[in-house]
Amino acid sequence: MASYERFDDKDTAGDNSAVGQTNMGPSEVAKPSDVKVVIAKPANIIEGRVNTPDQKQQQHQSLFYLAPEGAGDSSQYITDPAGDPLEPKTVLQSLQVHIRRVVEHIAFRLVTVILIIVDFIFVVVDLASCVDVLEKISHVIISYFLLEVALRIFCLGRTFFYNWLDVVDMLIVLVSFVLDMVFAGISTPCEDEEKNNNAGYIRLVVIGRVVRIVRLLRLIYLMINQRRHVQTATRRIVSQNKRRFQRDGFDLDLCYITERIIAMSFPSTGLMAFYRNPIEEVARFFNTKHRGHYRIYNLCSERDYDETLFFNNVERVYIDDHNVPKLKDMLDFTENVRDWMAADPKNVIAIHCKGGKGRTGTMICVWLIDSGIFEEAQESLQYFGDRRTDLTKGKTFQGVETPSQSRYVGYYEKLKNEYNRQLPPRKVLKIQSLRIESIGNVGHGDGSDFRMELRQDGLLIYECNLGTQVNCKVIKYTDTDSIAMELENCPNIEGDIKIMFHTTNKRIPKDYDNCPFYFWFHTSFINDNRLYLSRDELDNPHKKKRHHLYKDNFAVELKFEEVKDDL
Repeated sequence: MASYERFDDKDTAGDNSAVGQTNMGPSEVAKPSDVKVVIAKPANIIEGRVNTPDQKQQQHQSLFYLAPEGAGDSSQYITDPAGDPLEPKTVLQSLQVHIRRVVEHIAFRLVTVILIIVDFIFVVVDLASCVDVLEKISHVIISYFLLEVALRIFCLGRTFFYNWLDVVDMLIVLVSFVLDMVFAGISTPCEDEEKNNNAGYIRLVVIGRVVRIVRLLRLIYLMINQRRHVQTATRRIVSQNKRRFQRDGFDLDLCYITERIIAMSFPSTGLMAFYRNPIEEVARFFNTKHRGHYRIYNLCSERDYDETLFFNNVERVYIDDHNVPKLKDMLDFTENVRDWMAADPKNVIAIHCKGGKGRTGTMICVWLIDSGIFEEAQESLQYFGDRRTDLTKGKTFQGVETPSQSRYVGYYEKLKNEYNRQLPPRKVLKIQSLRIESIGNVGHGDGSDFRMELRQDGLLIYECNLGTQVNCKVIKYTDTDSIAMELENCPNIEGDIKIMFHTTNKRIPKDYDNCPFYFWFHTSFINDNRLYLSRDELDNPHKKKRHHLYKDNFAVELKFEEVKDDL
């Protein structure tokens, strides 16, 4: 089981000297089963009094390391490679964080883009026919650009000057502002320009035209460069409050779950790269930080990318979005990871799906259990969610939330602890009946607007219509607000099973998998020929936004008959 220990209160946010240090000899390599997670708690969390979910989440947000069992107090620990995610400690830091949120917000960036377009139009009009009021408005807009640069310098500090594009921005805006102010001081009203024809005025008019052309070039540059800022704001909207890696010139939806386990979103190209991780930046990150020592696991069944950017060290595990891996795929995955991690203590793994949350979290939690970092599924799920969530950006939990995915993490706990990392004995079942409780508030209230699909290993093997009662008989129990289904001609089932409920009723919302609700289970883990799933154990009804439709007592119960296996 994971062990949580308290460290003496001290600031270690900048101490990376302890990375990889243990009490082991130089030739010894810690095996996965020999490690434990140690969380360094923030000073405001008192030992033995961590009771609230926020406090537990903050625990996992803090410093961490993997230490060999028996290392004791003399073992070393590391900081999060992405930096300290805890709240700012001073008023100045807090002000910098708040201003940065404003400056990097999509609304602020869009306002800036609009002002650039407006200023461009005004300058073109002013160039064609001198208009004093447009000239004054342009001065106000360039002052806004100067303020925007000043705010970015304030909230980023010296890191602002590490990016040459930001420095060029600053110089162009500053020079433009000075030129504007100088020209505003020496220029004359437009009507005076028209009355005077002497050489001095003509030269001034020429200078004015040159300044306006320079201003146009500046606006074109700023518009091109705003793409970078809008892109950054868009990515942060998409990643929400998932923890990001924002240091050393990187800004990626990527975080270290442990020192050797990385979660991230999809390495993208084209339009998707505008709001997700650009694949070139992801490749640069790994080839800079972990060159020759990383392996990537792509869990997306629906998309792929150029693996040569990662020297073809990419493994595939095909999992549909918002769905689960097969039991065998989980075992193959952990075996592959075990071999890779044991080959070199510097080796790391990076796991991703599309958003780096559901499928990614499922497989990372599976590995946390397999490696012995955690023994219980619930602990690993909570830990992953806490590490993936950045509490300084928002309170939304960014862990595994789809109930079937959590269920399969629980299955792997049993595979490791009860079946020695082997598939469980085959169990062939036949569904006798299916009961849906508290359905009165859903659609017609009697199930007549639903049809059911039964899939085995992803393949459709059976379907029935509750309205026309094709392949099933449906009985409505008004006293208990439930329906009972007796399935007809239902085939035998075994292994990974998915049951989906579809509807054409537009009043019933469809979420994941474009259906009202569904769920996965594995026949080998069915006990007493019965499976009962409450609302919070069903995919889609578990969402809080659907609780007005699916009441507290909404549930599905299946009863099975075990079929004798002749094999």
